[in-house]
Amino acid sequence: MSRCILPSLKVGRHAGFCAGVQRAVRIATEAAAANPGKPCAALGELIHNPQVLERLAQEGVRTARGLDDITEGTVIIRSHGVGKKVLDECLAKGLAIADATCPHVKRMHRMVAEAEAGMPVIIVGQADHPEVRGTAGWARGPVKVVGSVEEARALPEIDQALAAAQTTISDKLYRAVIGALRERVGRLKVLETVCPATARRQDEAKELAQWADIMLVVGSGMSSNTRELARTCREYCPDTRLVETVGDLELGNSLARPRPGLKVGVTAGASTPDWLYKEVINRMNDIDNAALANADPQAQETVAQVSPQKDAAAADADANASFLADIEATLVKIRPGQTVTGTVVQVADDEICVNIGYKSDGVVRRGDLVSENVKVGDEIDVEVVKVNDGEGNVLLSQRNVVSRKNWEILINAYEANEYVEGVGKEVVKGGLVANVMNVRAFVPASHLSPRYVEKIGDYVGKPMKLKIIDVDRGKKRIVCSRKAVIVEEAAARKKEAWGKLEEGMVLTGTVRRLTDFGAFVDVGGVDGLVHVTDLAWGRVRHASEIVQPGQEIAVKVLSLDEERDRIQLGHKQTQPKPWEVAEEKYPAGLVVEGKVVRVVPFGAFVELEPGLDGLVHISQCALSRIAKVEEVVEVGQMVRVKVLNVDPVARRISLSIRAVLEDEAFIYSNEIPGEFDAAYSDEPDLVE
Repeated sequence: MSRCILPSLKVGRHAGFCAGVQRAVRIATEAAAANPGKPCAALGELIHNPQVLERLAQEGVRTARGLDDITEGTVIIRSHGVGKKVLDECLAKGLAIADATCPHVKRMHRMVAEAEAGMPVIIVGQADHPEVRGTAGWARGPVKVVGSVEEARALPEIDQALAAAQTTISDKLYRAVIGALRERVGRLKVLETVCPATARRQDEAKELAQWADIMLVVGSGMSSNTRELARTCREYCPDTRLVETVGDLELGNSLARPRPGLKVGVTAGASTPDWLYKEVINRMNDIDNAALANADPQAQETVAQVSPQKDAAAADADANASFLADIEATLVKIRPGQTVTGTVVQVADDEICVNIGYKSDGVVRRGDLVSENVKVGDEIDVEVVKVNDGEGNVLLSQRNVVSRKNWEILINAYEANEYVEGVGKEVVKGGLVANVMNVRAFVPASHLSPRYVEKIGDYVGKPMKLKIIDVDRGKKRIVCSRKAVIVEEAAARKKEAWGKLEEGMVLTGTVRRLTDFGAFVDVGGVDGLVHVTDLAWGRVRHASEIVQPGQEIAVKVLSLDEERDRIQLGHKQTQPKPWEVAEEKYPAGLVVEGKVVRVVPFGAFVELEPGLDGLVHISQCALSRIAKVEEVVEVGQMVRVKVLNVDPVARRISLSIRAVLEDEAFIYSNEIPGEFDAAYSDEPDLVE
């Protein structure tokens, strides 16, 4: 009887360990082997798979629940990564660090850390996932985690934010959440952080699930990646089963006694080792053989006549042949222009070899390689240039893939009205050529700055934030503007600043420039005017008498006129009025120095401080009687005066120059007896 009654089996090519997890396990085992006898601990479960954790423990890698559980030796940072604070704590404790953070996760950490200080970060994923917590530890602004479209729509409206995804969530979910976030965030910068391997595994699992009658997802229920994979499969194949070990296959009659034409799909989560899901596949082959014997009486009779040794050998050969046939069926079919993912298996000076799941490895010339310091085990996306380069090799290019992806990112940024980062490359006629994600971008001279640019060459080699204002899709050329970014950001800061201002509030501002009528002060992105009459309580002829450009001063918002773009500020209003504290500051009997500001027939007015003058009556100007005040003082002269009386209600201060002179004469006469009387006596000297 033919074997058509056996289940048709398909195995996902991208099933099992992803490169990041595989790398983490390798780093852990190498770290333990390099320091035998010394403690080696992973900070948290290195992989969400109990079977692998058990094997790692046998090799000397234990699992620590936290840093308090590690006092010496080597700490292994798992593929989920950790925040900067955790790394600093490891170094402070003197621990050796084996960093097994997945390259995709580390890239996300770097991009989050490079965001401007204070920029809100929205992470799409599971709030309690270690990768999400680690990513949040690199942000320099507030962090919000959302796991669904509903949670995204519940966020308050904000002006700008940076969005990143947990690398293991589905790309479909990320796109849906990003769509909802754009409704809540004025300017959203989206990072492409969903792991390509995860996306490929999800897409492949979806195709298998649509084909299969039964879908087997091999992996641990502890792994969010495996759970998400199973959830995706159930959308298309209701009979989806999460298989943690080969023993789970014994459950259910549909597998133990497969019906004719039964189709079974097999995939595995990123935390599932090859040996585990291959055990499942081999077990499926055993089920196939059992089904064949049960279905074909002649086959049963034939099996009964074979000796136990031959029976076992034939069964093993049959299982191996079936397994190899399944693997052969999963080999990719490639064509020029196709993008595939491969693993670097060899690195040479002028080229690298990449395993892309084809019958022969692919070759990437150094000129077509974008990644720097690529090493064996790295997973990269490449484009098939030639299936056969004449020597039996598959010719691949990474540069073509990166350029195409970068172009798509730039088009998305253009359509979403987002900014891009570029670097000035060379001066050309009419402007500057900039490198934007390895794409040539033209920046017209008139779009370099809001002001006229005399030396365009000053921008060569200079990083700059740009806005794409025109795209030639056919020639893959873009035109950018730096001026638009500056103008829009200034407008955004201005709008934000106006939203925070209220009449009567007191805040700190920076003096920008001085004029004859006052000083312009920056109060958080907008300038307000402090009129010369509001700089101090006393008379001010010019603002430079009180403040200087660059100086930080306290100001009070006196009035706001957003339509006319005018803000009236006051500096003196932040300080107490001189007459309110005059009695306390200048008690009777105090001797101070002041400036003569006005002379009148009955005395002289002396300025003690701006806005506070006192009167020295003509009778208090000198020790002896004078006819005119001008005989002893003049305007602008600095004099020492004694406070006689302060009347804050009447705003009067009585001062005396004579009292100071008398006090000084008294002290002088006590120091040199007799000489004072001779010097100041009105009587003529007596001559004997």
